[in-house]
Amino acid sequence: MEAARNIRQAVADVSRLREAALARPLLRQAVVEVKSLQSLRFAGTYADLLRGGPHADATRFFLEELYSNKDYAERDAQFSRIAGAIERLFPAQVVQTAVALAGLHALTEDLDQKMGAAWLEVDGGLSPASRYVTCWRVVGRRADRQSQLAEVMDIGAQMARLTRTPGLRMMLRMMRGPASAAGMASLQGFLESGFDKFAAVAGRPSSVQAFLSTIERRESALIAMLFDADLVACETELQTILGQAR
Repeated sequence: MEAARNIRQAVADVSRLREAALARPLLRQAVVEVKSLQSLRFAGTYADLLRGGPHADATRFFLEELYSNKDYAERDAQFSRIAGAIERLFPAQVVQTAVALAGLHALTEDLDQKMGAAWLEVDGGLSPASRYVTCWRVVGRRADRQSQLAEVMDIGAQMARLTRTPGLRMMLRMMRGPASAAGMASLQGFLESGFDKFAAVAGRPSSVQAFLSTIERRESALIAMLFDADLVACETELQTILGQAR
């Protein structure tokens, strides 16, 4: 039951971070602001893909499920409560995706909490872009940022593979009732949403690779810019990206 243990540990890590933030309302609000800015940034970076075309739905899935400012508390609680059932009820490929998602969420929450703490220490009179870049460099942890991107890429590749698994879409549809009864509605929704939004590109492996390569290239460039670029140039570029999302 290693998968169940990994899921429970990741969820416990997220819960611990959230409980600490609940005791500090200013930190909790700072984390909300950071998450909202990051979601807006993703929408700006991929505004061209979100406008339409073969990759629009897959991009929207990334935005809504991996880069969103949504509260995932319900999904976390379900993951922890039924971690063992995931291994029993879902195929191995789905279990692997669930483990990867839980691990990504734990790492992301840790980084966001650190960004929130830095957000409180940085001059609030700065523009959101300037404040964000400053916080990013205060937090550092470049290797973790690269690991975060690698995990996102892995989940994207796993979702694409799931859509090519014969009979899985029908099985997921049949799982709606049992999943809901077992308290796994959020996980079920995540899997169905990912399946449907990746299905359009997964039938063409070259298109899937093009999509994932675009995400990896742009996110890698962003990480490098936030760490290495001239501060003023970095702030200006980030402000431009944020403006493209509006």
